[in-house]
Amino acid sequence: MTLNQPSDPDVIVIGGGPSGSATATLLAQKGFKVELFERDHFPRFHIGESLIPHTYHVIKRLGLLPKMQQSHFTHKHSVQFVTEHGKLSEPFYFHDHEEEEWSQTWQVRRAEFDQMLMTNAREHGVIVHEGARVLEVLFEGTQAVGIRVKPEGQPERVVKAKVIVDASGQSSLIIDKLNLREWDPELKKAAVWTYWKGAYRDEGKDAGATIVLQTKGKAGWFWYIPLHDDIISVGVVASNEYLFQNRTKDLEALYFEEVERCPGLKPRLENATRCDGFRAQKEYSYRAKQAAGDGWVLVGDAFGFLDPLYSSGVLLALTSAGMAADAIGDALAANDPSETRLRSWEKGYVAGMDRMRRLVVEFYDGLNFGRLVRRNPDKKGLITDVLIGNLFKDEVDELWPLIDALKAEDVAKNAATAELAGAAA
Repeated sequence: MTLNQPSDPDVIVIGGGPSGSATATLLAQKGFKVELFERDHFPRFHIGESLIPHTYHVIKRLGLLPKMQQSHFTHKHSVQFVTEHGKLSEPFYFHDHEEEEWSQTWQVRRAEFDQMLMTNAREHGVIVHEGARVLEVLFEGTQAVGIRVKPEGQPERVVKAKVIVDASGQSSLIIDKLNLREWDPELKKAAVWTYWKGAYRDEGKDAGATIVLQTKGKAGWFWYIPLHDDIISVGVVASNEYLFQNRTKDLEALYFEEVERCPGLKPRLENATRCDGFRAQKEYSYRAKQAAGDGWVLVGDAFGFLDPLYSSGVLLALTSAGMAADAIGDALAANDPSETRLRSWEKGYVAGMDRMRRLVVEFYDGLNFGRLVRRNPDKKGLITDVLIGNLFKDEVDELWPLIDALKAEDVAKNAATAELAGAAA
C-alpha cells in the first residue's frame, strides 16, 4: 500500500474500527478533509458481535442502513437471561417496547461489519491508509498537531492536521502518552471465548436473541450470540482473579470447566462442533480521565471500555463517534479546536456510559431482571430502554430507587432469616 502524499487534512483519525470509520465518515459528510490511518489490513478479526437497537440511529446517519437491511447478518429481536439453575427469563422483546424500525437489530461478524464501515468511509471521501502504523501523536505544548506514521514498505513521515482523533482501541496512543487511563475499581473482569457450529438455536424471532447465562454460584456468566453461517459465539466472563487463579490451566480446560458450571448452556452445546480456537482478554474495564484536549479527541475504546454484559461496545463506539464528530465539526467551523469545544460532548456521553456501568454492577451484585419487572410491571419499558441502549436520557435514573428497594428487601429478609436461625440455636 502506497501512502498518499501529504494533503493537509483537517482531521486525522487513528484506527479504522467502528468508532474511527464512523467519526471519519460523519466529518467527511460535513465537508472536511479526513485521512484515516489503520495499522492492519481489513477484514480482520474482532470480538463484540452483538448490536443493540440504538446503534440504528448512527448507522442511518452513516448511510449504511440499506446495506445492513440487505445483509445476511442474523436479525436480533430480544435479549434473554438464564439463571444459575438454568431457568430462562421472559424475553425482553424490543418491539414490545417500541414498534419502530430500529427495534430490530443485528448480530454481526465483526470482520465483515467493520469492513462495511471502512468501505463506507472511503465512499464518503475519506482517504484511508491500511497497513499504516501510527507511531506517535505529535504535540506542540498541549496542542496535538499531527502524527508520525510508518506505512508498510515506506519511510516514516509526519502528517499534520487541525484535529487528531484517537480511535485506536484499547491500545490508545493518547491515553497512554498523557497517562489518562483509569482502571475500573470494581469491574476487574476477564473473558474466554470460542465459536461453535450446530449449536442449538431457538425458533422464530427468538432465533437471533442474545442470551446471558449465569454459572453456578453466580461466579460468572456466558454470552450466547447466534451469528450467520450456523455459527454461535459463546464466551465466559468472570473476575480476572477467579478465571485465572490456576495459571497452569490452559484456556480450553478453563472454558470447559465453566461450561460444566452452567446448566443453561450445556444442553445447547450437546450436538455442536467447535469451529475455532480459544481466545482470552483480561482485566479490560477502564476509562480515560477526559475525552478530549486541545486538538485531540478520544472515541470508542480509546476513551474507555465497559464490561460486555449488555453488548454496549459497538453502541458506545458509534455513539461517541456521532457526538464527537458533531463537536469537532462545530470546533473546526469556528476555527477553534480547543479543549473546551472538543470536550463539549463528553458530559452527556459519560452520563450514558455511567448508567450502563451501574446496570452492569447491579447485575454482578445479584440483580434479577424478572423479579424487578414483577415488582414494577409499569417500568418494564424503562428497563427495556437500558437494554436497547437508550441510555442518554435522565428518565433512566428512575430505575435506581427501584433496584435499591429490591436490595433493601433482600437485606431485611436475610436479617430475619439469621434472627430465626439464632433463636432456633
